[in-house]
Amino acid sequence: MKLPRIIKGNSFTDIRGTIFFNNSFDASDIKRIYIIKNSSINIIRGWQGHKVEQRWFSALQGEFEINLIEIDNWETPSKYLKSIKYNLNSDIMNVLHVPSGFVSSISSKEPDSKLLVMSNYGINDINDEYRYDINYFN
Repeated sequence: MKLPRIIKGNSFTDIRGTIFFNNSFDASDIKRIYIIKNSSINIIRGWQGHKVEQRWFSALQGEFEINLIEIDNWETPSKYLKSIKYNLNSDIMNVLHVPSGFVSSISSKEPDSKLLVMSNYGINDINDEYRYDINYFN
């Protein structure tokens, strides 16, 4: 199974301002995009994920903490699976690639943060959404 990875972005600043870019990110698989803006830094969106669908995350504004868990059994996953934590911020245009087989929890670390989410499937292309209670995993 593929592991999640950060695709490094960068920025360039001169007298005209700053350009944020990610020349290593290949967006050819993207079919759908949307933005998450949590109502509060106290909100945690999770656990939600996909057996088949892949996702890519990039912070457009502010900062996010994203925790990922690789699921061992989609019907009754172990409650003791290890999570991997990633932090994304808008100071650099890093992209977190989440391959199929993972669930995520997402929390904003600053007010008014915005997270770009990209998917390789359209909204009605497949029935591949799995949700678990935020307190399910230990």
